[in-house]
Order: sequence, then C-alpha cells, then structure tokens
Amino acid sequence: MNNNEMLLLKLGEVVLKGLNRRSFEDKLVNTVRRRMKNCGSFQIYVRQSTIYVEPQKEDCDMEAAYTAARQIFGVVTVARAVPCEKDLNAIVETAKTYLADEFAAAKTFKVESKRSDKQFHMNSIQISQAVGGELAEAFPHVKVDVHKPDLTVYVEIREKAAYVHAPSVPGAGGLPVGTGGKAVSLLSGGLDSPVSSWMIARRGVELEMVHFVSPPYTSQQAQDKVLQLAQELTAYCGRMLVHIIPFTKIQEEIRRNCPEEYFTLIMRRFMMRISEAVAKKAGAHALVTGESLGQVASQTMMALGVTEDVTSMPILRPLIGTDKVEIIRIARQIGTYETSILPYEDCCTVFTPRHPAIRPNIEDVRAAEAVLDIDALVAEALEGETWVRVKP
Repeated sequence: MNNNEMLLLKLGEVVLKGLNRRSFEDKLVNTVRRRMKNCGSFQIYVRQSTIYVEPQKEDCDMEAAYTAARQIFGVVTVARAVPCEKDLNAIVETAKTYLADEFAAAKTFKVESKRSDKQFHMNSIQISQAVGGELAEAFPHVKVDVHKPDLTVYVEIREKAAYVHAPSVPGAGGLPVGTGGKAVSLLSGGLDSPVSSWMIARRGVELEMVHFVSPPYTSQQAQDKVLQLAQELTAYCGRMLVHIIPFTKIQEEIRRNCPEEYFTLIMRRFMMRISEAVAKKAGAHALVTGESLGQVASQTMMALGVTEDVTSMPILRPLIGTDKVEIIRIARQIGTYETSILPYEDCCTVFTPRHPAIRPNIEDVRAAEAVLDIDALVAEALEGETWVRVKP
C-alpha cells in the first residue's frame, strides 16, 4: 500500500439537486466525517462533485475507512487513489509504483483520463496517450486494449493535484441520511423489515425503530436478535433509537374477546396506533413497514386497507412490489440475512389464526375490536415503553 493513499468519494443523485444542493453536500460531508472518526484522523472536503478523504497521520486505518465509505448513502462510487504533482513524469511514476500489483496480474490495460482543471496544458485524450505510452514501455508484458482491458488506469487532473487510481467500486447510492425527513420503522425479527428500513434510509430518511415484545410468549433472545439487526443497520443509517413496546396484554385481550380470523389484523391495527404515537413524539412524519403485496394473509390489498385505517400518517412500504428472492438478495448484500434467519420468534407469530380473513370488511373488523378498551390498552403499552440507543 502507498502511504499517501487517500479515498475519492463520487456523489450520486446529490449532483442533480438545484438550489439546495449545498445543504445536501454539507449533510453528506458531516456524515463522512462522523463515520471516519473511528478510522483515524482525516481531512475531508468536497470539490467538483467529489469528497476527498485524506489521511493526516500514518496510523489511519485505510481498510476500515474504505469499508465505511462504501456504506454511506449519497456516495455512488469509492476509489482508493494516490495524489501526485500535475506533471506527466510524476503521474507515470505514481501509476508504476501504486498499481504495480495490478499490472503484474493483467494482460491488457488502458488509461482513462479526466481533466477537471482546464488550465492543464493537455486535454484528456493527450494525457491518456502519453501516460499509456510510458506505461506500455514500463510493463512490456501488458498490451494496450481500449475495448476490454483487464486493468483500467484512471488519471484525474483536479485543482489541487493529479490523482491516479484503479477502477472505483460501487458505493451505497441514494441520498444522504437526514435529507428526506424522519420516519419510524416497525422492526420485527424477520427478513423484510430490516431490508425495508435500509431501502427507506437510502432515500435520505432518518429512522427510529419500534419493536413489540410479548413475554412470556417471546424470548429475550428474540429481542436481542432485533437489537442485533438494528446494530447491523447502523453501518448505513448511523446511530438510532429502538423503542421496545410491551404487547402481551393487548394480544391476550384480542385472543379473549375477538373473532379468531381477525386476530392478526386487529393486532396490526394496534401496532399502527402505537407506532403513530411514538412517531409523533419523535417528530417523525411517516411509518415504515416491511409489507409486500400478497405475501401473507394480512398483506392482501384489502387487509392493508384495514391495517392503515387507524392512522393518519403516510405508511411507506418500500417492499410492496418485491418478492422473497429479491428481499433475500438485498438482506445478504446489506449483512442482515444471517441474523434474520436465527430461529427466535417475534410477537407476530403468537396466536396466529388457523384461517385468517383474506378479504376482510373494514366495518366488520371495526365492530370486532369495538369490545376492547382501545385507548386504555394503547396508553398502557406506551407507558411500559423502554428504549435502547444503538450505535455503529
């Protein structure tokens, strides 16, 4: 590794923002600063749609910084690069030493140049030809191939310096967290809710989580599993609050007093009421669920209508059109899959009806739950709320 290696983070959608682009960039730079704190001392600044992350000391952990950078929403690609003087010989020497291993492994290469500093005396094509010619002489076993090269050497001429790097890797994309408002996500222990939380956070939304527990029907391990999922999401979302709501009494009251076919629907209606109360207190403006159309009986179109009947807040359902295969793919990609499949049951599986209503009538469900003292049950659950702050 070169000891003055640094990172170049290219901005994605933020670049398309108009007059408020500056506030998006500021949020993103602040996020990058916060995430890099644990990796060492870095100078971080933004120029020409790129965030520069320059280590200030020898002991900076560049591997950790590189991993962290790829998990920041708003960053579309990440490249490890080495700065050098804006001089042809310096660029060639830097490429020869910095990319020596890559050249050893490649059979073909090309140089791609970008001149952001228009004062530089050569244009991008001339830079590519000159640098490519020198590198072809230095590594005679590697042939030039401009169409499908094994290795592409990138040269960027920017205002402060020239930068040499190998291909960038994809970043997390999306928008910087905090630019899309705040929402409360219902986090169960399954596959869906961590993925839906990640997807909505990727649109710039800051999240708080709500999790319902039903001891003794649900175990401490089930709760620990959910906190572990929240922990895994912090790599992308930053630190967050998880509200833990006792739900046993509500579930027992439903079982005692309501028709079995409506158990799940009435339970979900209570979850929505409680989550909306938590969201209002948190200053959030939407709820997020992991529902996917038709996946289970409580997620048919009519059932979703019954569930959201009790809240006036928008319910965001990022997974509504996805299938299980796609959800599993994303869960693996973001690192929540292994935790989600641990065998601890959450409260959604307690008292599951044998024959749930698939086409429920909203009036029937309202009548079925009217025998309960809804306000008192909601208030009591909210009084029993505890919360855990989860940090990356």
